[in-house]
Amino acid sequence: MPTERVLADFEGAWTLSRTITQNTGASATFEGRATWTGAGDDGLAYHETGLLHVPGAAPMKAERRYHWGPDLTVSFDDGQFFHSVPPQGGRATHFCDPDTYVVDYDFTKWPAFTATWTVNGPRKAYVMTTRFERER
Repeated sequence: MPTERVLADFEGAWTLSRTITQNTGASATFEGRATWTGAGDDGLAYHETGLLHVPGAAPMKAERRYHWGPDLTVSFDDGQFFHSVPPQGGRATHFCDPDTYVVDYDFTKWPAFTATWTVNGPRKAYVMTTRFERER
């Protein structure tokens, strides 16, 4: 049986590498750093920063922030629920009308892990895979 991840497992600094592939075949990459830092008894603050590389354009700085709760629930900056991370890895879904976001977490190579999002909607169709590796 796989090891169940707990919130403390994520705390600290990680390098991240992301590929974003549109269903049309166009792709982009993101290289950066993610940190999970203490946010009191109510979880960890997630912050990622890095450079987004889109073919034919200059690299762009990008960042995102989430809040991870003690039970591995992930919320947006404004406090709205996003999804729950399965402690053993696996699938979670987020519906943002009219788009559906499905994520698969793979913890089998811990302390490295991946999160693969498949996104579909009337104007969205892509797969985004992020590989996280703990900084040494």
